[in-house]
Amino acid sequence: MQAIVHAADIQDRDGGAMLMATLFGLYPFLLKLFADGGYQGPRFRDAMQTIMAQVDVEIVKRSDPIKAFTILPKRWVVERTFAWLNRCRRLAKDWECLNRKARAFLLFASVRLMLRRLARSMR
Repeated sequence: MQAIVHAADIQDRDGGAMLMATLFGLYPFLLKLFADGGYQGPRFRDAMQTIMAQVDVEIVKRSDPIKAFTILPKRWVVERTFAWLNRCRRLAKDWECLNRKARAFLLFASVRLMLRRLARSMR
C-alpha cells in the first residue's frame, strides 16, 4: 500500500504518523490499524486522530507473564511479511546510501512477491 524509508533518528511512532499521513484520502475504507507496542502513547494516538479520525488504532501487546513462545493476534502477519522481504538479498543488509534507493528496492521486492503469488493462483 505504501512505504517510507527515513533516517534512523526518527522514532517509529513519528514515522508511522508520517506514513499514515501519506495514505490520507487514498484509502478511505480503512477502519482499523493494528500496531505493536512501539506505537502506543498519546503522541501517536493524537496524530492518528488528526490525520484519519475514522481509523481505530489497536495496540497488539505482548503478554509479559508468559515466557514461552506465543502467537500474538495479527502481529504474525507483519513478521511474516518482513521475513518474506528479507529473503531478497538486497534487503537483507542495509547497503543503500540513499533513502529513495532503499524504498525502490523495497517496492521492487514487494512487487516480486505479489507477482509470484498471482502466478501461482493462475495455474
